Amino acid sequence: MKPKAVITGGGTGGHIYPALSVAKKLIEKEWDILYIGSRQGMEKEIIKRENIDFRAISVAPFPRRFSFSLLKAVLVSMGGFGQSLKLLRSYKPQIVLGTGGFVAGPVVLAGSLLGAKTIIHEQNVFPGFTNRLLSRRADKVALNFGEAVEYFPGKLKTKAVVTGNPVREKIRKAKRSEGIKKLGLKKQKTTLLVLGGSQGSESINQAMDRVCRYASEEKGLQIIYITGKNKYSAVKERLGSIRERNSDLHLKPYLHNIEWAYAAADLMVSRAGATVLAEITVQGLPAILIPYPHASGDHQSYNAQLLAGEGAAVVIPDEKLSGEILLKEIKKITSKPGHLQKMAENSKKMGYPEALNNIVEEIENLK
Repeated sequence: MKPKAVITGGGTGGHIYPALSVAKKLIEKEWDILYIGSRQGMEKEIIKRENIDFRAISVAPFPRRFSFSLLKAVLVSMGGFGQSLKLLRSYKPQIVLGTGGFVAGPVVLAGSLLGAKTIIHEQNVFPGFTNRLLSRRADKVALNFGEAVEYFPGKLKTKAVVTGNPVREKIRKAKRSEGIKKLGLKKQKTTLLVLGGSQGSESINQAMDRVCRYASEEKGLQIIYITGKNKYSAVKERLGSIRERNSDLHLKPYLHNIEWAYAAADLMVSRAGATVLAEITVQGLPAILIPYPHASGDHQSYNAQLLAGEGAAVVIPDEKLSGEILLKEIKKITSKPGHLQKMAENSKKMGYPEALNNIVEEIENLK
């Protein structure tokens, strides 16, 4: 009989994609997998596209202040907990893995109460609300960053293991020569990759206007600039003739094959979500990080400062970001090839190319 695991995590790609990677790896190893997500979350479509068995429960985010919305969220989550108990009693998994998001709470708690072994995975330096609560019940806590252990309850240290954050295989294996060829780049030029997340970043896009004007005059720099789907038209209009006369400015609303851009880039400008940091450190890509200021618990600032402390990144707070400041940092880093190379080496040291195998091993050891 095949071993069974329930996997849960939702709300953002940072919770969903690590969970999906583990699910697919366990299926390769002949496990039966049930993915439990929220009714309204983006995980529903993502997981179903992979032909993985999916069930939905009712959950709601918890407001940080006492209000009628908080009472409503508690009632909805109690219903989700009851639904989780019913699903798990029927499925009878040996393991329940939660990767964060509000949906993970009731599912992992139900698994623990029903006698399944439970493991949670925390992607950020500063742990999310759900994982901080679940750490008291979980049998194992897998961490992307070892520094995260300081933000959990004291007894956690006996449960914690640093595994890294799973990165898609195509990203880990992408080669620079392939990326340059696929994206029509020039191999002798310095390549800057700009990525503000799937929705794009207005503050990064505004600052990039100045950088793009500079790049139209400085012939040694080429840019892969991913604006976000909703912001592409506005950026394209603003850049106007700059874009038309600079063939080294590759403006895109979105890039499905992001592995090509990671592999081709020499330097990156980005937000500081855990998933993107796992991807760039596996590739050994230096970065200028602008943490998203409204992230829960300001966790992106914690992530970014950790990379900066290791010499793998430079951090610009969002409220201090401007075109001149961003350009100054780009010029400072790229004008000294030795400095750029050292940052790349420091970034590479922080990556966990075997993160997926590490987490799967912990799951199999708990079985």
